[in-house]
Amino acid sequence: MTMRPTQIPAASTAGPRRATHPPLPRVWPVIKVDVWWLVVLNAVLIAAMWLRHGGLDNVGSLGGALTAVGQITGLYAAYLALLQLVLMSRSPWLDQLFGMDRLAWAHRWLGFATVWLIVGHGIFTTIGYAIGDNAAILDEAWKLVTTYEWVLPATIGGALFIAVGVTSVAAARRRLSYEAWFVLHLLAYAAIALGFLHQLVVGGDFMHDPIARIYWSGLYVVAAGLILLFRVGQPIVLNLRHRLVVGRVVQEGPGLTSVYVTGRDLDRLPVRSGQFFNWRFLHGREWWHAHPYSLSSAPNGRWLRITVKALGDGSRRVQAVPVGTRVLVEGPYGAMTGARRSRRKVALIAGGIGIAPLRALLEALPAKPGDLTLVYRARAEKHVIFREELDVLARARGAVVHYLVGRRGSPELVRDPLDPRSLHTLIPDIAGRDVYVCGPVAMIDRVESTLRQLGVPPSRIHAERFAYL
Repeated sequence: MTMRPTQIPAASTAGPRRATHPPLPRVWPVIKVDVWWLVVLNAVLIAAMWLRHGGLDNVGSLGGALTAVGQITGLYAAYLALLQLVLMSRSPWLDQLFGMDRLAWAHRWLGFATVWLIVGHGIFTTIGYAIGDNAAILDEAWKLVTTYEWVLPATIGGALFIAVGVTSVAAARRRLSYEAWFVLHLLAYAAIALGFLHQLVVGGDFMHDPIARIYWSGLYVVAAGLILLFRVGQPIVLNLRHRLVVGRVVQEGPGLTSVYVTGRDLDRLPVRSGQFFNWRFLHGREWWHAHPYSLSSAPNGRWLRITVKALGDGSRRVQAVPVGTRVLVEGPYGAMTGARRSRRKVALIAGGIGIAPLRALLEALPAKPGDLTLVYRARAEKHVIFREELDVLARARGAVVHYLVGRRGSPELVRDPLDPRSLHTLIPDIAGRDVYVCGPVAMIDRVESTLRQLGVPPSRIHAERFAYL
C-alpha cells in the first residue's frame, strides 16, 4: 500500500479545515457500576472460597488465628496485584469509563495496599507457624524459606513488589531516571508470576479444590490477556497500519513547539479531539521513553499535531526531533472528549499548555453560535499560544474566547480570574453547561472546586491530570 499525499500547513496558524471525518472510537456499552460490581463480586467469592476451605477452622488458638490472617492477606494481595494489571492494561472499556489519570491514580494506591498485604501475609503466617511449632520467629522464618516448597521464590517476588512500591513513592520517583523506574516496574510482572507459582504449589485453593484452581487460573489468564491484547497487540497493529513519521516541526513560542506527524491511511485512525497518545520518537534516546501528549488540532485524516512544552530533558529532545523520524504510538487514550458531553452549551477552561486538547475540542465539537466559550489562562502574553488560530476558530464557529493574561495580584488581574465570582461573570450560565478543564494539576483542582461552588455537578466536569500518568 502506498503513502497517500499529505499536505501539512506551512505555519502553525492554520485556521479551520474541512474535516475528512476519521472514524470515532467505539463507545462501549458498560457503565461504572458494572465494573464496581465485578470487583466486589470477585472479592466476595475469594472470601467465600477461603471459608469453604477451612479458613476459620483453627482460629480458636492464637497461632491458628494469625495463620488465618496470613492466608487471607495473601489471597487479597494476589487479587489486588491482578487488579493493578487490569487497571494499567490500557483497556478501552476502562479508559472510556474512568480516564487514564483516574486509572493510574487507583493503580498507585492499590499498589501500596498490595505491598502492605504482602508484608502482612509474610509476618502473620510466620508468627502463626512459629507459635504452632513453639519456635522462635526468626528460626521459623528460616525454616519456611529453606524447606517449604516455593516459599523462597515467593519471598523474592514479594521483595520485588515491595521495591516497586517503594520506588513509586513521590520522593523516590523524583530521584530515579525514567529508564530505572521503568525497569523496576517490569519486575512487578516477575513478582506476580512467582506469587502465582507459589499459590499454585502450596495454596490451599489450588491443592484441594479444582473449581477454585480453575477460578484463580482464570483471573491470571484474563489479566495477562488484557495486557497482551492492549499493551502489545493493539499498538503493533496500529503502528504497522499507519507508519507514522514526523512531517514538520514548528516553533510556537518560548519553549513551545508543535510537531506534525503524517502517516498512511490516517483517515482510518479512530481518534477524538481531547484524546492523547503515548508517543515514542525513534531518534536518539527518545525511542525508550513514551510521552503522553494530547492532540492540539482536531483529527483531519491527513496529519496529527501535538504541541510540546519544554519541561525537562525529555520534552526538549522531542522538540528537536528531526523531520522524517519514525514515530510509534499507543492509544488513543483519554475520556475528556465530546462523548462525555450532555449539554448543548460547553465551557472550555485552559491553563498553560492545557490549551492543546481544548483547542482541538473548540475546533471539533458540534455547536451553534454561542454554544462554545473558551477561557484561556496564561501568566504572560508570550505564553499565549494559538491566539491567531483561536481567534479564527471563534469567528468561524461563533464561539467566545476570554484571554486571562497576567499574574494574580498584578494590575491586569487584581483578583483570581478563576474564582467563583470571576468565572460566573465571564460565563453567567456556567451551571447549565458541560465544562472541560485542562492545565496544571493545581489549577484543575482549584477550578473544579470553583465549579462545584457554582453548581456544576461532578458528572459535567471533564478533566484529566497527566501528572498521574
